[in-house]
Amino acid sequence: MNRQFVIVGANQTYLRVTGRTLEGLVGLRIFDAFPSRDAAGQLDANGLALQDSLRRAVDLRKRDELPYIHYAIARSTDAGDVIEDRYWSATHTPLFDTEGEVEYLLQHTEDITEIQVMRKELRATRMDQEDADTTTPGSVESRVLRRAMVVQEANQVLQAEASHLRRLFEEAPGFMCFLQGPNHVYQIANAAYFKLIGRHDVLGKPIRMALPDLAGQGMFEMLDKAFADGKAFVGIDLPVQFNRTGDDHLTQRYVDVVCQPVIEPDGSVSGIFIQGSDVTQRKLAQEELVRHREHLELLVEERTAELEASEAQRRQALKMEAVGRLTGGIAHDFNNVLQVIGGNLQLLRQFVDTDDRASRRLASAMSGVERGAKLASQLLSFARKQPLEPVVLNAGVLLNSMDDILRRALGETIELETVIAGGLWNVHVDRNQLENALLNLAINARDAMDGDGRITLETNNASLDDAYAAVHEEVTPGQYVMIAVSDTGSGMTEDVMARAFEPFFTTKPDGKGSGLGLSMVYGFVKQSGGHLKIYSEIGHGSTIKMYLPRVHAVEEVSRPAFEGAATGGTETVLVVEDDPAVRATAVDLLVELGYHVLKAHDAQSALAVIDSGVPIDVLFTDVVMPGPIRSPELARRAKQMQPRIEVLFTSGYTENAIVHGGRLDPGVALLGKPYRRDDLARKLRHVLAGREHVEQAQVALNNMPAVQRLPGTPARVLVVEDNADALAATLEILDYLGYPAEGAATADAAMDLLAAQRFDVLLADVELAGTSGVDLAVRVRQQYDLQVVFASGYPARETPIADAPWLQKPFTIDDMSALLIRLSAVPR
Repeated sequence: MNRQFVIVGANQTYLRVTGRTLEGLVGLRIFDAFPSRDAAGQLDANGLALQDSLRRAVDLRKRDELPYIHYAIARSTDAGDVIEDRYWSATHTPLFDTEGEVEYLLQHTEDITEIQVMRKELRATRMDQEDADTTTPGSVESRVLRRAMVVQEANQVLQAEASHLRRLFEEAPGFMCFLQGPNHVYQIANAAYFKLIGRHDVLGKPIRMALPDLAGQGMFEMLDKAFADGKAFVGIDLPVQFNRTGDDHLTQRYVDVVCQPVIEPDGSVSGIFIQGSDVTQRKLAQEELVRHREHLELLVEERTAELEASEAQRRQALKMEAVGRLTGGIAHDFNNVLQVIGGNLQLLRQFVDTDDRASRRLASAMSGVERGAKLASQLLSFARKQPLEPVVLNAGVLLNSMDDILRRALGETIELETVIAGGLWNVHVDRNQLENALLNLAINARDAMDGDGRITLETNNASLDDAYAAVHEEVTPGQYVMIAVSDTGSGMTEDVMARAFEPFFTTKPDGKGSGLGLSMVYGFVKQSGGHLKIYSEIGHGSTIKMYLPRVHAVEEVSRPAFEGAATGGTETVLVVEDDPAVRATAVDLLVELGYHVLKAHDAQSALAVIDSGVPIDVLFTDVVMPGPIRSPELARRAKQMQPRIEVLFTSGYTENAIVHGGRLDPGVALLGKPYRRDDLARKLRHVLAGREHVEQAQVALNNMPAVQRLPGTPARVLVVEDNADALAATLEILDYLGYPAEGAATADAAMDLLAAQRFDVLLADVELAGTSGVDLAVRVRQQYDLQVVFASGYPARETPIADAPWLQKPFTIDDMSALLIRLSAVPR
């Protein structure tokens, strides 16, 4: 019963001894189901005793015992309803809800009528014996006592068994209930069952009334069938939905269940015993496992595809690297051949100046050498072995400046459109190489359209994120400037796109292309730290996008190439070259220029010559030579043996010996093969002029009297010179003259010093490794208000800074002093 003492359920024994049905009891207060009232309709002593016991169980929240109570029971007999006196012993046990409050009372009742009848008989026998004045114990009393003991022992055993079974039923881990009759009326259910369905008010109700939310789920039909044919039903992972919250929401559960019909002795089915387990968590875990397995299989497929793509990229990269090494080696040997041919042609020129026919043939041969040199340059670009001279530039400005060149190269039948985005970032690349790359891409696009169509050149800022870099392993995430060349041609197939950057691969007819245009572009972009991507669709055209890394530096102003007079000299030059023909040609050119020439075929032989004590002014050595000693090590040892010696490298293939990150190492002079006579002459005079400047400055310093400091606050000077000896000498001169000075070997180092300190004068060498002093000065003037002085072994020439004086190397201390004094008089 609930805490209002309304009966909610009863077992079969209770119904049998009370002569009632469950339908007749459920819903009635116990005092109405079993009335015990006086003539005035109030509870009599027995009713009050029952009420007090029930209230104590609720209020005290513990079991209360009622040892003895008299309750008359109405029974139906053949003669009609009769009132039968019965005696009971009851216990009332509180049952608590999840909040710890009393929700139900469990009444356990034992019928002790027989014991009470025996007691009455015993008392009556004693009274009869007293009236008969008999003192001998009667046989009736002994019989009654023995019978009472037997009944009591039997009741105790039954009570213990019933209590044990009740405890097992309630504490069973699986859910259990019993449904009686064809309407499946709930007779009993355990705690696990109530937890499953989410309610407790089902006892005494047919299942269709108690759980209407099961309609349409097949449960009612399954119970009807089991009751009708007496066959058990077994369900595994059976889905079932309950209204556990009291609203319209249904909660999905999964159960393993057995519905076992209860067969009576006469073969009829009295009800269905339901037992099972809530396997919702297991089912959900299995479904989650299936989802994880499917997801894992998908991830494995995706990862496998990524690995296959990555492996294909790796193989392609290894292939391109191998081809690059091959082409670099070919270019090296080719440049040596061209050097021999070109050098001898230039030596031959002085003997045929008066023969017009021979001069024309000679000029034609020299033109062939230049075309061969261009081909070798393209091979080196692909191999990423071409020394670059990067400058900070704006790609939009460069595209605009190339408009006339592109239109002349493409022809009148090609429509050219240039789209330049606003706010375009700057890049740090080799200007000439970028111009060649754009020209190559435009010509390829023209050929893909058979000379008729539209080419679009477009620039824009772009960011390549981690996701893009994950797909393209060679890409570093970051900000780039994108330059795209698009055409309306026939497009490329997948196979063609896969091989487009390979050297000598071409889809053009024989004789129409070398197959090196895209290879050169590929090598240049990679060497510049960028990324190249092809997009193409058959019948609609192609787009090739170059992504060049963004730099935050200010754009450098371009300058014309220096073309000073090509003069010779009388100094001693040691030529180190392993190729006999190249060595002989170089020697002849130097002799023709007036130099005294020594020669060696490898580094070890050269060191022997240097160690002999013969004074040598210039070591002119090839970069790539056989033997255990590499050319940089040869130069280092030569400087140790003869500190006055200058070093000029020559090569058509640097092999990263003196070039790192695509740029010449600071202080390194390089003359690329094949070179012209005039190029060799100018380069030698430039190298020697630097040495003469250092030596004269040192002599002047040694011969100067005591230091005389200038009055006032002297100007602060920043000296930028990539020759370490020249830089040190210039700083000594300035210190002697009283000018505070700092030195830098590169343009970047100079910009760092300018950002950290104040300077009044910038003294920059015109030729710096990787850039020029003129470009640096322009950048500095755009950001800082200071005076500029150019120092060079070349004769003075016009520069973008009109007021910048030219200090000719080698200069004296007096030259430096006079110039600085003159600059101090100029108002700023």
